[in-house]
Amino acid sequence: MERAVRRAQAEGRIPAVAVAVHRADRPLWTFQVGTAGDGPELDADTRFRYGSVTKTFTAVLVLQCRDAGLLELDDPIGRHLALPRHGEHTVRDLLAHRSGLQREPHGDVWDLHTGPDTERLLADLAKAERVLPPQRRFHYSNLGFALLGHLAAAKRGGEWGEVLREYVLDPLGLSGTSCEPGPRAATGYLVSAYSDHARPEPATDCGGIAPAAQLWGTASDVARWAAFLADPAAVDPAGEVLSADTMAEARHPHTVRDESVWAGGFGLGLMLEPQPERVVHVGHYGAMFGFLAAAFGRTGPDQPAGFGAAVLGSSGTGVEVNTLVHELLRLSATDDPADIPVWTPGEAPPADVAPLLGRWWSEGFGFTFSWRDGALQARGDGAPRHAPPSVFARVGEDRFTTVSGREAGETLELLRDGDGRVTAMRWATYPVTRGQETPLLGD
Repeated sequence: MERAVRRAQAEGRIPAVAVAVHRADRPLWTFQVGTAGDGPELDADTRFRYGSVTKTFTAVLVLQCRDAGLLELDDPIGRHLALPRHGEHTVRDLLAHRSGLQREPHGDVWDLHTGPDTERLLADLAKAERVLPPQRRFHYSNLGFALLGHLAAAKRGGEWGEVLREYVLDPLGLSGTSCEPGPRAATGYLVSAYSDHARPEPATDCGGIAPAAQLWGTASDVARWAAFLADPAAVDPAGEVLSADTMAEARHPHTVRDESVWAGGFGLGLMLEPQPERVVHVGHYGAMFGFLAAAFGRTGPDQPAGFGAAVLGSSGTGVEVNTLVHELLRLSATDDPADIPVWTPGEAPPADVAPLLGRWWSEGFGFTFSWRDGALQARGDGAPRHAPPSVFARVGEDRFTTVSGREAGETLELLRDGDGRVTAMRWATYPVTRGQETPLLGD
């Protein structure tokens, strides 16, 4: 892993690179290479700019507001925030970058290296354009995420940075993350394309755009954050910040980032990078003048719990940062895989479930019903090893709900003969029988 970091730093010509890998089953691993520039020596406490990784923090603030009953994701944002224009866009569409709102606030933000204050940002929304129809396609919008941050702040009765500290940073112990660089910040550089000269980049204060890109912090902090995005139950077992169910909702794809090449998706504020064997890297990339950042968690079958990695670099052109984060996750998972849990015998299935176990057929295809981990499950013939089974929960006499896997949300109904024996089932209304047949079950 150190060699991978050194190679990326050298090939990318990045003055300073700091990385961290967080796993619930291993000690935190950190590494740095290069020079932080003028100021403190490069070490694990050096702060870098997160850039748009900030958006994942803002997304969690908004989802907290939904879970607290302060808003609904399909509410128009104008219902909760006084806006001169574009109040019809839903919170969900803004989170998923599918509102069609223009990318940046009105004005010359990136020429001046100073963002408008919040009052100006909201007032200038009257001059902003909707460049695409809502839900037409993925269209990245810093402006949209700035509005989401101010929405969450308004609902919590404070400024965005204050609310973030109270509801996210402090509960997760992210003391190395803040809106300001602090005294231990690395210098950000523009590295010449045609020489080895590196020129310090000017500092940029995002102002009212802060919820989209303002944060600074350490690699260890943002690796822990990435692990939280992938597996909140391991990082925040009490659910103080956000429940595992809500984070699973955020990780669900809402759109693809490129409609021609379906190589990556976007959830609710989260980039999704599919990997082989049903593994997904979830997180975000970030870029600001002089800095690139990447923070992703890894989730999927047989993966370590609480698993995330972060790569922070002090060059705006060192794109190796973006590939290195995925390489570190793969290396850690492959070369130091998660421990294999010991199998132990379990309780016998309930007496009324035991007759359901074994082979069943539906539409000519075979299914095996079993009792695993205290629940009724079903797996289709030929299903990939890493594909999850269907899991059922009882909801009444002779009725189960599919809570995950194939046909999630649908009902499994038991059908009995005159002697009370289960002879067939209906799953999502389709007949399920003990033989490979086309039955007439009647009413």
